[in-house]
Amino acid sequence: MFELERERLVNNLIREGYVKTDEVKKAFLKVPRELFVPDSFKMRAYVDTPLEIGKGQTISAPHMVAIMCEALDVKKDQKILEIGAGSGYHAAIVAYLVGEKGHVYTIERIEKLANRAQENLKQANIKNVNVEIGDGSEGFEKYEPYDRIYVTCASPGVPEPLLNQLKDSGKLLIPVGKMFCNLKLIEKKGKDILSKDLGGCVFVPLVGRHGY
Repeated sequence: MFELERERLVNNLIREGYVKTDEVKKAFLKVPRELFVPDSFKMRAYVDTPLEIGKGQTISAPHMVAIMCEALDVKKDQKILEIGAGSGYHAAIVAYLVGEKGHVYTIERIEKLANRAQENLKQANIKNVNVEIGDGSEGFEKYEPYDRIYVTCASPGVPEPLLNQLKDSGKLLIPVGKMFCNLKLIEKKGKDILSKDLGGCVFVPLVGRHGY
């Protein structure tokens, strides 16, 4: 049942232009979103909308996950930092994109959600994601530098620690604003920081030292 719903969703995302590459298509077909939503929402797992996951947080709408994955241009074997694990779904998609030799580190400030994300990833048999509890606005120095960093919550600006933890020629994707934001794609080129606006979006706030 869920397989058919998943295929229907992916076909819609392709038709609407959100999924553009074969790699992202395969990732969406592979990862079972129903494992990453609360039991009460399982029948809505493949509706293209955000869903509540508790503690005032949400799992992003599939089209937003697709937009972000396509914009980041994730490659095999890369090391990725995610800020805001939520239920673990977005990290699961990226984990598929980087492949078995790549790795995703995801930071979640709410311990209950972090523990649940870890369990969801285990259920989905995804082994190349580490879920860490902490202030995501400060990044995660332990495994820096990262090929890609992306933030799944609205930030008042671009936190300096994230830029510092990004590899040269690395890419950072972050919603900037308060709830209603601009999705910014930032590329680090030596001392130069290139920034591009990708359009409007809505996210819960980034809470922490460099957030709200």
